[in-house]
Amino acid sequence: MNPQELYGQAALLHQGGRAAEAERLCSQILGMAPEHEDARYLLGVIHFQRGHYNEAMQVLAAALGNNPNAAGPLLLYGLLLQKARHFDEALAHFERASSKYPALVEAIVNRGNVLCDMGRYAEALASFDKALLLRPGFGEALYNRGLALRGLSRAAEALASFDAVLTLRPGLAEALVQRGITLAMMKRFEEALTSYDRALAVRPAYSDAYSNRGDALRELERNAEALKNYDMALVYQPDNAVALNNRGSVLQLLKRFDEARESYDRALAARPDFAEALVNRGTMEWVEFQRLAPALRDLSRAAQINPDCDYLRGDLLHLRMAAGDWRDFEEQVARIGAGVKAGARAAKPFTYLAISKSPTNLKACAVLYTRTNYPPAPSLAIRKKSGNGKIRLGYLSGEFRQQATAFLTAGLYERHDKSRFELVAFDNGWSDNSPLRGRLEAAFDKFIAISQLTDSEAVQRIHDEDIDILVNLNGYFGRHRMGVFARRPARLQVNYLGFPGTLGAPYMDYIIADRTVIPDSERQFYTEQVVTLPHSYQVNDSRRAPGAVAPSRIECGLPQSGFVFCSFNQSYKLMPAMFAIWMRILRRVDGSVLWLLESNGEVAQNLRREAAGHGVAGERLVFAPMIMPEKHLARQALADLFLDTLPCNAHTTASDALWAGLPLLTCRGGAFPGRVAASLLQAIGLSELVTENLEEYEALAIRLAGDPQALQAIRTKILSNRSVTPLFDTDRFARAIEAAYGRMWDIAERGLPPQGFAVGDEKS
Repeated sequence: MNPQELYGQAALLHQGGRAAEAERLCSQILGMAPEHEDARYLLGVIHFQRGHYNEAMQVLAAALGNNPNAAGPLLLYGLLLQKARHFDEALAHFERASSKYPALVEAIVNRGNVLCDMGRYAEALASFDKALLLRPGFGEALYNRGLALRGLSRAAEALASFDAVLTLRPGLAEALVQRGITLAMMKRFEEALTSYDRALAVRPAYSDAYSNRGDALRELERNAEALKNYDMALVYQPDNAVALNNRGSVLQLLKRFDEARESYDRALAARPDFAEALVNRGTMEWVEFQRLAPALRDLSRAAQINPDCDYLRGDLLHLRMAAGDWRDFEEQVARIGAGVKAGARAAKPFTYLAISKSPTNLKACAVLYTRTNYPPAPSLAIRKKSGNGKIRLGYLSGEFRQQATAFLTAGLYERHDKSRFELVAFDNGWSDNSPLRGRLEAAFDKFIAISQLTDSEAVQRIHDEDIDILVNLNGYFGRHRMGVFARRPARLQVNYLGFPGTLGAPYMDYIIADRTVIPDSERQFYTEQVVTLPHSYQVNDSRRAPGAVAPSRIECGLPQSGFVFCSFNQSYKLMPAMFAIWMRILRRVDGSVLWLLESNGEVAQNLRREAAGHGVAGERLVFAPMIMPEKHLARQALADLFLDTLPCNAHTTASDALWAGLPLLTCRGGAFPGRVAASLLQAIGLSELVTENLEEYEALAIRLAGDPQALQAIRTKILSNRSVTPLFDTDRFARAIEAAYGRMWDIAERGLPPQGFAVGDEKS
């Protein structure tokens, strides 16, 4: 038989599913006629179909070497390059094929597919539209056109494209799944479930259908059902990395953290370069367990794979700041800032406030994050007020325990006028059984746990309590429930204390501030209406214990003599530029040390290395371990001067220092987070410790270190002012914030939209 006759047999064998015999014949043909293009191409096809991609590439490279413009080898070699994620080379092959063969629709569609892989959806869409002009009703082009439209966030058009595919092939399971994904993108989750069910009716063992069905159920807060669907996806495809990752996410929501970690581990074993799984695992390690080292490893690896993962740059920089690792710091801050300005998901609001001094950018970051993650959702009908005429005031927090927010607010809850207000706590955290927790529970009329409730369930619970004003004590800090506020369970919703900035959310009506943190000229940087209190916006508890007996300097690792500067802010607030100023101060003040908080195991080594780079011996940095709050408060008496940070100040930490009688030096920042310490100092009558630029800040620190009499006079002034100035006058503060709540309610009762106002001073 001649080579052409043998090829005819090989082609028939291949069509009949007898690939091994067809392969043997192709090899025989090429032994007889090495130039036989059809046999070489068929051999490449057989290798490709078997998943032997390296062998296929070798065969097809040889075919293209003989005929660079052969249509079949060009297309198949391009597909192989696409599978290897060599997208630029694959695109070049498909463009060459479509240039040589303008009517070759497959080349045009493949070009569109690889452009989708590259995220160039508009160009991909043009390719699919061109293919459909040449071949109307071409199902593959319609299907991939839907993917491109979805990539362009044109979900309604994408849905129409998938529906057109299903008109041609009603039982195409892949199109039914993509239709479901598109419906989910449109928040039509129940319809998405129906589409996935149709796919499973056609193909009962379809892993991706179960996985995406789990995603829709998770969005509907049906987490137990979602978990069952992910488990079904894994029955049919045990290494389905997407299902394993999303299964980890739902286990995390269910607070089954060990199982979540195992699921993330399995996802990464199946796909080691799965950036999203690395981000999820690393974020859980940090948020739930404060394990910095593994979190840094995971997020750093994710950034190597895909630095443009949503919010990854900001999260990774935040962790590196927590560790005192400032490599490429200025470059990363600039990249994140540029991303925020461009509308990219470069950082979350909480991580961004530590590095930005721009109110414009802080607002843009919050608005984008809210719109993307917590958009307004359908709310329950607000009932008309009835009953005893009191304002029902709800406080929602994840930190009703020994934590900074509770230390500040405990006295306020106790001082509220119960003849005017009924107080309900919505606890998104847990009880630590501390005396402070006991105070908190006793101060409220009701104390309701919501941490185990879904957002929908928590909304219904709050609504059932007829809450008039619901105060958001977290914002984007800590164990927040922005998803609850997005459904507006109360008539008025207030942003207060936990997050020092705008939440960028249209359903948050007011933010409580003062003229220092939000000057009247900057109200445009807040989506909430600004309510200005007469003194500092930050409440403090005048009944807080003064602290335990102070330890000795030796017990704290401090030198017996010499000046002790300190900064007990969390390490993520420390910036290289500020640290450089501190090092210059240490060099100017002989025998001085800088006492810092050792908030994790990495920070001391990194900051001592930084100090050495500034010509300061590492041992002049002394690190204070984390201890119980009352003991921490007591040991602050050993320090001489607290050095504040920028662009994010000390907040509760500043109140602690002043309550302990420790002078605090700050510099007024460019936005709310950097003005809190100035607000506190002014409210205790110490505006002389508020500087307006860093040169003044540095000079004043050095001057005070060299003038013990001036410093002692300031310490004496703190202790005397503590009982007579507004900062620690909880009764006075309670009357001011109650006046604010009352006016908010009066505006609402008159049928007016929320509007900003200032509250006058009412001494207790």
